[in-house]
Amino acid sequence: MFQKKQLVLTLTLILACSFIAVSVSAETTQWRMGTTWTPAIDLIQADRHFVETVDELSGGKLKITLYSAGEMVSAFELFDAVATGSLQAGGDWPNYWGGKSRAFDALGSYPMGLTPLDYAVWIYQYGGLEYYQKVYGEHGLYYLPHAVTPAESGVRSNKPIESLKDYKGMTIRMPGYAAGKLLDKLGASQVTLAGGEVYQALERGVIDGAEFSSPSNDWGMGFNEVTEHWQTPGWHQPASVLGVMINKKSWDNLSEHHKNLLKHAAMANFLWSYTYFEKGAEEATYKFIEDGTNITRLSDEDLKKIQELTNELTLETAKGDSLFAEVILSQYKYLEKMSKWRELSQPFTFGRNIEMPDMEKLEKTVSE
Repeated sequence: MFQKKQLVLTLTLILACSFIAVSVSAETTQWRMGTTWTPAIDLIQADRHFVETVDELSGGKLKITLYSAGEMVSAFELFDAVATGSLQAGGDWPNYWGGKSRAFDALGSYPMGLTPLDYAVWIYQYGGLEYYQKVYGEHGLYYLPHAVTPAESGVRSNKPIESLKDYKGMTIRMPGYAAGKLLDKLGASQVTLAGGEVYQALERGVIDGAEFSSPSNDWGMGFNEVTEHWQTPGWHQPASVLGVMINKKSWDNLSEHHKNLLKHAAMANFLWSYTYFEKGAEEATYKFIEDGTNITRLSDEDLKKIQELTNELTLETAKGDSLFAEVILSQYKYLEKMSKWRELSQPFTFGRNIEMPDMEKLEKTVSE
């Protein structure tokens, strides 16, 4: 009788322990998240802050471990690693995946396009967020824009660029399909390099000039040590949106509470990142000046010419990629709607009113 009671008690304890283990497991979700950035690139702070915010808001019940580029997979392997489920999430810049669809180019940054605050308004109030889901969704991913940076610095070089004619014959590190096409129209050659390779390429004279990010990131990468001139403004990237790719199955397995938590964490991080990188841009600008960097600026006429070339390229690209056409049309329609209020509220406003591409042709491309 004693042995029988002891057996029942043992089984009861085993079942109880199993139930506790299952309950703890159900309450705590652990993810692995890669990123396209190394610790040496300040952009990784956007991913770090996002992970910390999620941990804080969830009370540790949604735990995301962040791995910098190369720790789990390389930067350019990250997309497939998340899509296949090897990692649950990955911090990225959409333009890196432009080879899969030109639509990614408009989601991350587009020459002469949306400013940081334009992206914020378009994403959260004019249907932009749905386009991220549509584009990334075709690859089994859910997407949360979680950061935005100020306008890119511009081109750093050892030859002054004072007008568009100075681009001719130069080899310039500048990522993105659209930027490359525009450089070609200006008589320059595009070179694509990972961020960690830019310093040495400039130092050895392999390239004539390069852009990377906003002033704080450029300063942190030591570009003042290998360049003398800084051409502004960064027309190729008026803003850069960063975000978190999430494996769709991993997303679907989350509770509604955790899904909403991630959405709110991303939105909060979006605002935090903008203020963080803008402050860094201000501080780094003075560091470059104090270090003796010569700053030049393209004229309004030159920028108008680049806008004209961009509009031509936009229509050309839209004809070859219907998804790109949908996204870019949505962005231009937003700018069109915003133009009157922006005009009336000057100078107390943000962004700028631009010369639009032929909207009738663009809309016709989408409808076809």
